[in-house]
Amino acid sequence: MTAVAPTASFPELRQHLVQSTSLSPSEADRVIADVLAWFDEDPPGFVRRRHTELQRRGLRNEQAFERIAAELPSRRFTAPPLSLRQLRRIVYT
Repeated sequence: MTAVAPTASFPELRQHLVQSTSLSPSEADRVIADVLAWFDEDPPGFVRRRHTELQRRGLRNEQAFERIAAELPSRRFTAPPLSLRQLRRIVYT
């Protein structure tokens, strides 16, 4: 993930968060950094992270890959349609 200096890149957003919430400037910076990191995730990173999360919740691979395939289109990145086999390759290579 790319490191971005939130206050340098988004000073108006930082100011808005400080004025519209009870966040301090440093807390607003952390929120911005967290959101940017969330949206900076690429499809392989999302697949790997989500697979690990679903396994920890007890889902079997077949269930996990089906759920990941259903979730991909709703992510910010535009991922091409991936088959269950392609999802497995991302996780296991």
